[in-house]
Amino acid sequence: MHTPVKTDFVGGFAKGLKVIEAFNSAKARLSITDVATITGFDRATSRRCLLTLCTLGFARHDGKYFSLTAKILRLGYSYLSSASLPVIIQPFLDKLSAKIGHSSSSSILDMTEIVYIARASQVKIMSVNLTAGSRLPAWCSSMGRVLLAGLPKDERKRILDASHIEPRTVKTCTDRKTLEKKIETVAENGFCLIDQELELGLCSIAVPIKIASGKVVAALNIGAPAVENCLHEMTTHYLPELQKTAHDISALIPFR
Repeated sequence: MHTPVKTDFVGGFAKGLKVIEAFNSAKARLSITDVATITGFDRATSRRCLLTLCTLGFARHDGKYFSLTAKILRLGYSYLSSASLPVIIQPFLDKLSAKIGHSSSSSILDMTEIVYIARASQVKIMSVNLTAGSRLPAWCSSMGRVLLAGLPKDERKRILDASHIEPRTVKTCTDRKTLEKKIETVAENGFCLIDQELELGLCSIAVPIKIASGKVVAALNIGAPAVENCLHEMTTHYLPELQKTAHDISALIPFR
């Protein structure tokens, strides 16, 4: 793989991407000052990047605030349409979700977060609407812990060090040592069960998707309402289906 030298790096392009990343669901409308604060750029640089995005149709400006347009979805779609993994996984999720009557999803790890690459929804049980491209913290989600468990311990530690660990619900595990033990248990058991740590009322179970070498490339999960005996139901009825689906997907992944 070619390692870029200093002259290969396009600073303006990198700054533009960083400005795009400043926007999210909680910060959908930003002023020049907001962008400068988030990115660390000066106001002049932030202004030029934002106006360039507007000129290209990736952003709009109402006189004070900037917001991204639907055209920005083309960037994500370019990845999803060219990546074989989401294309392979989606039919399996559709079949699994229809069979068990609950939503199923797949994600990959991106720094401290998981990114949804495929999803089959049934009844909505989370407060947020999850679709391909949605992000959640890795440390407190079932798929995130599965993906972290698949990493070398030093890399896992680095990601946890960079994570913003705070209570999401009254059941969220925030003690670092306990959290590390939970992830180690996931590595030993080959699956992760979460009981309302991410969101009250949500119980989920996840397993890894591996390639032939044993490397974990993605995670697969099922989410269901947290009711009495939910954890038992997850492990006895849903885990076998989830593991079979992950195995069937692994057999079709081309980069083996």
